[in-house]
Amino acid sequence: MSQVLPSTIPATLFHERADAIAAAARELAQHGWTPATSSNFSMRVDADHAAITISGRDKGKLGRDDIMLVDMDGKAVGTESRPSAETELHTQVYRRWPGIHAVLHTHSRTQSVASRLFARDGVIRLEGWELQKAIHGFATHESVLDIPVFPNTQHMPELVAQVDALLDAGKPLHAYLINGHGIYTWGRDMAEAQRHLEALEFLLGCELDLRRLNA
Repeated sequence: MSQVLPSTIPATLFHERADAIAAAARELAQHGWTPATSSNFSMRVDADHAAITISGRDKGKLGRDDIMLVDMDGKAVGTESRPSAETELHTQVYRRWPGIHAVLHTHSRTQSVASRLFARDGVIRLEGWELQKAIHGFATHESVLDIPVFPNTQHMPELVAQVDALLDAGKPLHAYLINGHGIYTWGRDMAEAQRHLEALEFLLGCELDLRRLNA
């Protein structure tokens, strides 16, 4: 379906964002992190809009026409296409942090297993790993990086409220897992968001290996 853009958004800007999202999605799909059309990806377009993957599309085959525009309430703009049911989790990030320009959500086996294993704790605490320095704001392995694990729900406002509550309590947040689901992370641009995702995938895998080896 065609995308009609607001007069305030140049077509070149939207196409640039759409191409960047599609390219990142294809790359992440090659890792096996987006099975069965799962996962969703977005980029900020301006203060009031974001470009996001259309629901149900094969992430390994995305092109410009598989990306749509939404407002910051997660509603479709200028198209009859349907965004992911989880769009509100993307726009929440953009509303909370004006400096964030890309949000990535994937469903790798590592992320899914880790989310189940640590669900009872409600958090995965990463300490002492050199690759923690790949996360923006971390300059040393002598730090603590907590990745919350939220209960899964099909009711997105409930999950949005849980994330808001954590942030309103003043707790830092760089990513989070959803139990039995996958991970959300973000960055100031697409490159940083992808770096965060790749680093967290590695770190979660290391934690799972330690659990197996110490069992």
